[in-house]
Amino acid sequence: MNLELVKSMIEEMPGAHACYPFGEDVLVYKLEDESGKMFALINESSTPLRVSLKCDPELALVLREKYETVLPGYHLNKKHWNTIICSGQVDEDELCGLVRHSYELVKG
Repeated sequence: MNLELVKSMIEEMPGAHACYPFGEDVLVYKLEDESGKMFALINESSTPLRVSLKCDPELALVLREKYETVLPGYHLNKKHWNTIICSGQVDEDELCGLVRHSYELVKG
């Protein structure tokens, strides 16, 4: 899965706003509202690509058990965030669903 595909998935979410608050290698997507909450982070310099998404704590544990490429969120709250290594183990449809899940969690 490449960077452009992942970015297009995330940018489909209404009100998604891209920024670089943590430096030029970490693309952060936040809600473009008064909350400004983050829902996705992409480490653009990693190979394979790494995407961190907010996740329901119970689902986060299930995903980590199911996939070796789903890890506790890197530099994030390990209970509420997963980092997904985009090597193909998590397929495109499931990743898209996880992007939506992350977005919906922060959107409320």
